Amino acid sequence: MGWGGGVWGIWLQRWACDKTLIVASSDLSHYRAYEAAKELDTRCLGAICGLDIERMKGQGACGKLPILALMHLAKKKGWKARLLDYRNSGDTAGDKRRVVGDGAVAFYESDSPAYAPPERRALLELARESLAAAAAGLAIPEMDPKTLAGQLSQPKGCFVTLMKAGALRGCIGHIFAREPLYQAVLDNARSAALNDPRFAPVKPDEVAQIEIELSVLTEPRRLEFGSADELLGKLEPHRDGVVLQIGARTATYLPQVWEQIPEKAAFLNHLAEKAGCDTAAWRLPGATVSVYRAEHFSESEK
Repeated sequence: MGWGGGVWGIWLQRWACDKTLIVASSDLSHYRAYEAAKELDTRCLGAICGLDIERMKGQGACGKLPILALMHLAKKKGWKARLLDYRNSGDTAGDKRRVVGDGAVAFYESDSPAYAPPERRALLELARESLAAAAAGLAIPEMDPKTLAGQLSQPKGCFVTLMKAGALRGCIGHIFAREPLYQAVLDNARSAALNDPRFAPVKPDEVAQIEIELSVLTEPRRLEFGSADELLGKLEPHRDGVVLQIGARTATYLPQVWEQIPEKAAFLNHLAEKAGCDTAAWRLPGATVSVYRAEHFSESEK
């Protein structure tokens, strides 16, 4: 990422908690004629609100680096951006021959889904095709990304969960983004069908009985805490997916697991046990916890 804001974005992600207000302050264009300034500023604000980091690198805002850092953080945390207002000094001071541009943009966490119904259906259909192929002993279907919506080709972590008669039949996924989302869905659907060590491989006659659920993840961010009580205070049940690392052992629970284990300490006890450790190991020095959010959808949704 170099020094184009990415390094500072990582630093912000490490130290900022959900109660931290982050402000990046900058003018936009400087000493241009009114109409020229408006054109330049519109491009700059478009890059910011679109979270287009590469396009933002080519803009002329004097505080471009802190803006880029905040944009990197926003992308990692799954935030959206909204333009609140734009003015330049020609709008407020009257002289439009040499103006300075300013805008206000808010970054926020949105509960609205990132994936529209057609995109969800496309991903579920890919998972269904991969599941059927895996059960039949066939290769993963090949996809041309040009036939898919653009954001389905963006790298994302995801989990594919298979349910049969209301019971878990397989669940495999990537916590971190390492391949395009559509490919991650294809790969994880196959792995959930064949490689979940808790279950026998899915047979062809089971495929029609299985319901597929997908969880698309934001990038995990590490929680900083000095005690077990501080950690418990920072967890958000039903919203946080949790990654627990104890030495070389790692385990995760998706946010949906809070429905079965709603109490925070019990949640971490079970997660430590899933990692192959003592239930209280999450309380020991050296244990680390990262959290992420997940957009969850299934074939049963109307």
